[in-house]
Amino acid sequence: MHKARWTAAAVAVVIASGSLGMALPASAAGTGAAQTTATACATGWGSLPKSKADGSAAPRSLTDIRTGRHDCYDRIVVAVPGSGTGPLGYDVRYVDAFRQDASGRKIPVSGGAILEVRVHASAYNPETGDPTYPGKAGKALPGVDLKGYRTFRDAKFGSSFEGVTQVGLGVRARLPFRVLRLPDRLVVDVAHTW
Repeated sequence: MHKARWTAAAVAVVIASGSLGMALPASAAGTGAAQTTATACATGWGSLPKSKADGSAAPRSLTDIRTGRHDCYDRIVVAVPGSGTGPLGYDVRYVDAFRQDASGRKIPVSGGAILEVRVHASAYNPETGDPTYPGKAGKALPGVDLKGYRTFRDAKFGSSFEGVTQVGLGVRARLPFRVLRLPDRLVVDVAHTW
């Protein structure tokens, strides 16, 4: 009889211990699902200014600006179709205030830091002057909704002046970013963390 009681007691202790172990957070329990499913987000990008000269003398026009969310960063893409005549020029940097080209007018941009994106492409057709992108100075980027983004807070159109279009991107903090030049677009990724 004593053996049966000890066996029942041992089973009860094991069940209770197993239940308690299940209730422990993953960090206290050793390896857990939370640790194995976390995404590694090391970037090494830095937050210093990044720029490249325009590789084409031909004027270019941008047609769209859109954004996207990823596991480790938020992305803004400036579409410049037909720009395969040479690498697209750009200048991307953190600024203390976002100021409209030519006028110098300060444009308010929400967020903990402002990333200015300057692309060597017009928001209009250089030959006709007809708009190719509907951005308005000081206004939010058309069609861009940043609800639910981890890093992006605001995106304002600055101007399109002398073949350069500028956008003020409000971000949560001064975070690392990278710039990718592709044949028909410029991509800027801003990391969620350092």
